[in-house]
Parts: sequence; structure tokens; C-alpha cells
Amino acid sequence: MGSAHNVAAYVVAQAGPLSAMKLQKLCYYSQAWSLVWDQQPLFDDRIEAWANGPVVRSLYAQHRGQYTIHSWPGGDANALTSDERATIDAVIASYNKLTAQQLSDLTHSEAPWLNARGSTPLSERSEAEITTESMASFYGSLASRVDTEDV
Repeated sequence: MGSAHNVAAYVVAQAGPLSAMKLQKLCYYSQAWSLVWDQQPLFDDRIEAWANGPVVRSLYAQHRGQYTIHSWPGGDANALTSDERATIDAVIASYNKLTAQQLSDLTHSEAPWLNARGSTPLSERSEAEITTESMASFYGSLASRVDTEDV
């Protein structure tokens, strides 16, 4: 299993420059869809349910105070396998057309973020974890629904 920093380096190389919020959401969705399509996580870094949506704290520690991310020197995009890159490429192709705010709003409507936040008001901070189990279950159900509709 790789590092979220390797995923961030690849996302920035393929989709950047981009806002820190958009980078966070693309890394989140890359993790979610890897759990569904590849049946394994891309990284083991913790994802938390912050007010603006899912945040990988280890990535935040590196980009804190930056609005636009032009490069990610803390990661190695070449460390990803071809399957991992394919998953991230598919996520970028599907989600990169959305703005950072649209991605944040989308995560706010989905069970993994909602369940992790629980009753915490949007105005309050939260360090609640969005588990890989909740992501795999929710996004797996979306994939099953799409597969059924294609029949």
C-alpha cells in the first residue's frame, strides 16, 4: 500500500495546478474508488470529516497555508502501480470537471462524510475518521447500481 503523498503527487502531475481543497477531494475519491474497483486502499493515511469535506490530514500538513498547489515534492508518482494510476486517471476524468466547491458539496451529500460527522454542526471542527469500510460500502453500492442499470 502506498502513501497519500504519492497519490497527491500523481494527481497534481495529471490535473494541476489546482486548489488545495480540490486536491484533497480528488485524493479522497481516488481512495474511495480504489476500494471499490481494486478492492484495496491506495494509501493508509487517515481521512477526516472536516467542515469543507474529507481531508487527508497528512496532506494538509504539507499544503497548509497554500491555496494553489503546483507540485507535490513530498510524494513519488512513479511509486504507483499501473492499476493505481488507472484508478486515479478515471477519478480525474470523472471529477476534475467539478470545482473544488462542487466537490465539497458532493461529499456533503454522501454517507461516508455525513455518518462520520454525525450530529456535529457544519460550523464546528471535527476530526472524526471517514473509514475505508464506510467508503467501500457506500461507493460499492453506487457501482452496483450503475452495473445493474447497464444491463
